[in-house]
Amino acid sequence: MRICKNSALKALILSFLASTAFAADTAPPLIDGSTYTQAQKLVEIEPGRRLNLYCAGNGSPTVIFESGLGVPMSNWGFVQPVVAHKTRTCTYDRAGLGFSDAANRASTSQHIVDDLHRLLVAAAIKPPYVLVGHSSGGLTQRLFASTYPSEVVGMVLVDPSVENQMAAYRSLDPQKRTAEQWFADTVEPNLKSARECVVAAKAGLVAGTELFKKCVPEPFEQYSSAVNASNEKVNMQPATWQAVLSENEHVFTTSADQVRAARRSYGNLPLIVLTSGPRPLPKDPLTPEALALRTARREMWVSLHAAVAKLSDRGEQVIVEGAKHYIQLDKPQAVVDAISKVLAMVK
Repeated sequence: MRICKNSALKALILSFLASTAFAADTAPPLIDGSTYTQAQKLVEIEPGRRLNLYCAGNGSPTVIFESGLGVPMSNWGFVQPVVAHKTRTCTYDRAGLGFSDAANRASTSQHIVDDLHRLLVAAAIKPPYVLVGHSSGGLTQRLFASTYPSEVVGMVLVDPSVENQMAAYRSLDPQKRTAEQWFADTVEPNLKSARECVVAAKAGLVAGTELFKKCVPEPFEQYSSAVNASNEKVNMQPATWQAVLSENEHVFTTSADQVRAARRSYGNLPLIVLTSGPRPLPKDPLTPEALALRTARREMWVSLHAAVAKLSDRGEQVIVEGAKHYIQLDKPQAVVDAISKVLAMVK
């Protein structure tokens, strides 16, 4: 999972809409519309706190999408409309993200699961559910499945984060840094940047300033001016940056511990784990040592996902060649196919 602030920001503005299936080699159509530029249905999950929910399609089970770190529901815009032709689908914005109200507690996996379950109950979206989670959303969906096993009939995990990945990658560290040193060197710089953006957002970000350039990414030419303008406003809100910061602070600590404590066999639950393909080599040649470390990290990522797939007797891992971390954006048909396969197994 990418915890880099800039990656989270770029992901935050990815807004897409597709209404038909697409070939693996064909880029989905570009988007314009109101689905991701305004709240769809604000559902009160407790007095004074609402989450933004968007459901489409009919049928059972309901497919519930969970986005990755600091990302609103818009990143499922290529996938949800296609799956909605098969059954009911629901995406939502977590507390503080997109059009949902600000969080009133830490954004740990356990709290996110609790919010999601409250949302489904309040919106009268009854089980059974097929859970789909990307990156850190994979941690959340696994914890949901462990917390409410009678309500979940299948899962698709899209390049998911894994609760022991920090320790796994640190084991490959040529510098042999301690856990504290590793956290300070690899995580803390991103947290520092996020904290600066929280302060800047509270003070009021001003277009053209260095802080604005740091915290609010430039518009993407692939999206309509309306979507870019909406996303810019979202990126300027203190609640957004507070949520991004809180998710970053807990994903490899408290959230990972919560998922680790709840880890169990999923029995014969249909489970597909999608793993992104290997990254292209950089233009500048790597040293033999750097190439070996890169290869070892890649093998570790694949093996971590394979271990998650083995938690189910009907678990399966699929390597999606040509896809980067956001498989649902790079190769959305692979995600649609995986969800369709799980739905067929369930039905």
